[in-house]
Amino acid sequence: MNASVSALVIAVASFDDAPAMVEVIHAAFGARPPLDPPSTAVDETADSIAELLAAGGGIYAEVDGQPAGSIVISPLSDTLATFQRVSVHPDFQRHGVASAMVDAALAYAAELGFRRVELFARIEFDELIAFWQHRGFEPVRPQPHGVILGRDLPTALVVPTAAAMQAVGSRLAAVLRPGDVVIASGELGAGKTTLTQGIAAGLGVSGQVISPTFVLSRIHPAPGGRPHLVHVDAYRLGDAAELDDLDLDATLERSVTVVEWGEGIAEGLAEDRLQIDIVRTGGTADPDEPDDPRTVIISAVGERWRAVDLTSALGTYVATFEGADRG
Repeated sequence: MNASVSALVIAVASFDDAPAMVEVIHAAFGARPPLDPPSTAVDETADSIAELLAAGGGIYAEVDGQPAGSIVISPLSDTLATFQRVSVHPDFQRHGVASAMVDAALAYAAELGFRRVELFARIEFDELIAFWQHRGFEPVRPQPHGVILGRDLPTALVVPTAAAMQAVGSRLAAVLRPGDVVIASGELGAGKTTLTQGIAAGLGVSGQVISPTFVLSRIHPAPGGRPHLVHVDAYRLGDAAELDDLDLDATLERSVTVVEWGEGIAEGLAEDRLQIDIVRTGGTADPDEPDDPRTVIISAVGERWRAVDLTSALGTYVATFEGADRG
């Protein structure tokens, strides 16, 4: 079956999704070669999956309305979670479903308040272990018949107002240095420019920071040898080649570069970067309502950020705005 990625729908799993998730789990694990000892995944039922969802959470994927994938997120402690029953239906494998689900699961686990995730991978599946390592997971410790892989989760904040969004940006600026790239994503009016205004204030740059939609990019100088801010709007750009035409390489090393609407386009600017996704979580869908709460997911990519504790850097805001409830 030739599934289209455009037909893919990924959502937080509900109890009603449990039967479809079991269908995916049975099909996926049933299609694997025989294992010794065998996997217990084929013993899962709708009731057992519903119980796991009640204790933690999960991600469910459909393609054209058909069950396509599932991930169960289970708590190991207040800060540590595990991914279980990670499955893609054989009809929809190798169409990007697994990667999209993992991205969603990482973000959702962070929203639930976890700081780190670990999972068990069977040693027989080298390709599967490589898949997880490509997504930032590293070997933690060996286990019988496999290995535990783990990674830190993105930093999740629930930001209630536009003023708070600027404050988060200002705090974030304190850990930014020349050469850093920030890719900000989110729907129209989500707060990308408001966050950038906070970064600008924290860097102490000059000039009014507004959406550069028609100019595409603006350079805001900073005094005293501090990094300049290069503010880019990639909304009207079709691909990375068009971004290259802006000649951002000329300013990259001495500036902090913030690219709005940059997901899927700006990742090539730097191997080390911050990817920030802003999602409106309040009840209002009006893009002109600045004080509708937002969830901000900050993913640190690359070696540059391994030693940076974003949770501590954002300190007060993590403690104040974190409102996830695992029930």
